[in-house]
Amino acid sequence: MTCVTQLWNDIITSINAVEVNTVSSIFKLCLSFVLGSIVGLERKRKGQSAGIRTFALIALGATLAMIISIYVPQLYFGLKNGDPGRIAAQVVTGIGFLGAGAIIQMKGSVRGLTTAAGIWLVAAIGLAVGIGLYTVSIIATVLILVILMPLERFEHRMGMGSDSRIIRVKVGCVVEDVEAYRKLFVAHKVHLSSVFVEYDYAEEITHINFVVLMKEHTDNVALFADIRTLHHTMSISLGNQVNL
Repeated sequence: MTCVTQLWNDIITSINAVEVNTVSSIFKLCLSFVLGSIVGLERKRKGQSAGIRTFALIALGATLAMIISIYVPQLYFGLKNGDPGRIAAQVVTGIGFLGAGAIIQMKGSVRGLTTAAGIWLVAAIGLAVGIGLYTVSIIATVLILVILMPLERFEHRMGMGSDSRIIRVKVGCVVEDVEAYRKLFVAHKVHLSSVFVEYDYAEEITHINFVVLMKEHTDNVALFADIRTLHHTMSISLGNQVNL
């Protein structure tokens, strides 16, 4: 029993050591893998392309960069420019490229901002694990889950969230005044941001794209039924991208 206790104490000491060693490095990589996977699991549950593997890789990469950043001046102590934060600092800059890739920008709609922010924060958690801030890293992961889950449900319950959508209307006549549509949106508590119109004078057809902000509880069926009464409406569709 004494040997087991001594071994356990040695492992704990190695994990908490300031210097980089094999035991602490393995523990840090495993912890960052677990924390990154937890956040990635939540994002995958929401249907995001960046899921468990992406977030786990980001956390692992940031942790490894932090370990290397500490190890280099430790190994070559006394050399000039032995800054333990130099390599890790590049993670903050480089992670922006991954975050930008997670944001899918379309005409009138931007998606992926939450995932991009999550990627940036998971990288920071990986750096924190690499430097040995285990408790801080775990608490930060818990707070991320609180933000992504309970706070999201609170927003939905309070009706605080609005989504940018495109209502595409095809009308069998030339529509030169959209004021009637504007008043209809106001009546349904839908905010009209902008309007894109395309005319086909030969066929006397108007394609109208309304960029709107809609609450989740908006009754789209009733809204479309009212839109149909305004003109000779041929079709109505709801999407995220303007069609012109």
